[in-house]
Amino acid sequence: MTPIGRRERKKAATREALANAARELFLERGFDQVTVAEIADEADTAVSTLFAHFPGGKEALVLGDRTEREQSLTAAVKERPTGVSILQALHDFLATRGPFDPDPRRQDTRLADLVVATPALRAYARSLWTSCETALAQVIASETEADEFSIKQLARYVLEIPDLAGTEPDPPAALSAAFARLRRAWPNL
Repeated sequence: MTPIGRRERKKAATREALANAARELFLERGFDQVTVAEIADEADTAVSTLFAHFPGGKEALVLGDRTEREQSLTAAVKERPTGVSILQALHDFLATRGPFDPDPRRQDTRLADLVVATPALRAYARSLWTSCETALAQVIASETEADEFSIKQLARYVLEIPDLAGTEPDPPAALSAAFARLRRAWPNL
């Protein structure tokens, strides 16, 4: 393993400082009441530095970018244990995220609540999930014989579940119910 250089360590530390400052300010005052200038000041950086690290703006400070989501989502399918269906692997993956997490830390629960209660964050979260549609469809296609349209349809349905089920009174139950419906429509996946 190649050691991480000083420059990469400094970048990672700056990203972490910005994300931590943003989360603290958002949880304290609410997403819409915090400016990027206040976040940069709290993290002792310039606003331009904030945007260099988080081009998605304030929303990305809370939710990250598509890359991590897409990699984790496709890995859930590719690296699933033998005998585990694609749909079960996707259910199990989503069951550990945001409002579905069965054992969240207090701060994670507060952040999930903030996302659900803030229209801009909820819309950004939905866009992060739905932007993974092509990658998810491709990985499902590589694992099955299903037709292309069916695979695209399934990928789209799966990626809408976090937004729909995450706002229900019992998100884990809604997640399970959504996947039960998908299993009836795609019993071989």
